[in-house]
Amino acid sequence: MSGVKLSNIKKSFGAHDVIKDVSLEIPKGEFGVFVGPSGCGKSTLLRMIAGLEDTSGGRIEIGGRDVTAVEPAKRGVAMVFQSYALYPHLSVADNMGFSLSLARAPRHEREAKVREAARILQLTDHLDKKPSALSGGQRQRVAIGRAIVREPEVFLFDEPLSNLDAELRVQMRLELSRLHKQIGATMIYVTHDQVEAMTLADDIFVLKGGHVMQAGRPLQLYDDPDNRFVAGFIGSPAMNFVEAVVTATDPQGFTAEAMGGVLTARLDGPKPAQGADIVLGVRPEHLVPVETGGLPVTVEVAEELGGNSYVHARSITGADIVFERRGSRDRLEGQSLRIGAAPEHVFAFTPQGERLR
Repeated sequence: MSGVKLSNIKKSFGAHDVIKDVSLEIPKGEFGVFVGPSGCGKSTLLRMIAGLEDTSGGRIEIGGRDVTAVEPAKRGVAMVFQSYALYPHLSVADNMGFSLSLARAPRHEREAKVREAARILQLTDHLDKKPSALSGGQRQRVAIGRAIVREPEVFLFDEPLSNLDAELRVQMRLELSRLHKQIGATMIYVTHDQVEAMTLADDIFVLKGGHVMQAGRPLQLYDDPDNRFVAGFIGSPAMNFVEAVVTATDPQGFTAEAMGGVLTARLDGPKPAQGADIVLGVRPEHLVPVETGGLPVTVEVAEELGGNSYVHARSITGADIVFERRGSRDRLEGQSLRIGAAPEHVFAFTPQGERLR
């Protein structure tokens, strides 16, 4: 297997720049995920790696080989799409081995590779069936098997789970993780779902407007986001953001007034000036009811999930705040209370979205 390196990649459609000078590297055997909102350029980036889109600038390397101008079939990649694109009149075995048939591979070689892929994907008992006899998850596994038999250097996945229901998506995420560990292949996966990104990736690349906003390990991005966009995009439910004004500073951080309340943030670097506008961010699991200080809110709705619940509240300024409760069974709807967080769990951002550390 081989790693993938992109250097100063650009893509324009006429005067519209879709990918803007992107450089990144996915080491050999790693599972990299491109994540971001619709229109951020993640699928375009994947299609350029596959050779399905030309670049407007930059260099693409696979296994140290420059493939920027190489045709798709010779890049050593296999792509799995959102649509299964299976031939309904062919059996599972014939669908999986179709590319080998086109390449005129010997029959014994083709059958051996199909059997091995079926074993890995737990499809051995379904090889003689037609796609119409399979579930959605099984059909997606056939599409993945079709990629496996080609023995590519890199697997590319373009939102392959989008057509599955919620339960199947969870199951297929687990199967993809097992598959990656089993065959040790380099994989690149595109999704708009940050839960998929967090659960699958070795490295996540968060895109916005054709730029990589931050790259790193899933928990690194969750615990230490570089900017407000990444902080709000990674995590479910999303981080709470409140506009505030700095009222006091000290060597450990600063205190700010927000939504009729007070929050304190720990900050190692330069402190914002007293009176400065600031944006504070707190994740739902770090907000807890407090006796004094904190933010005054009124509870509107609680999503009871069994072991935990997500409480949706509204501040006196009309802003929505979500906080998590674990193990509690008392109902809070309609109650007014104050919620706060420890200073080390309060993130600080400039009004322009830059992280203060």
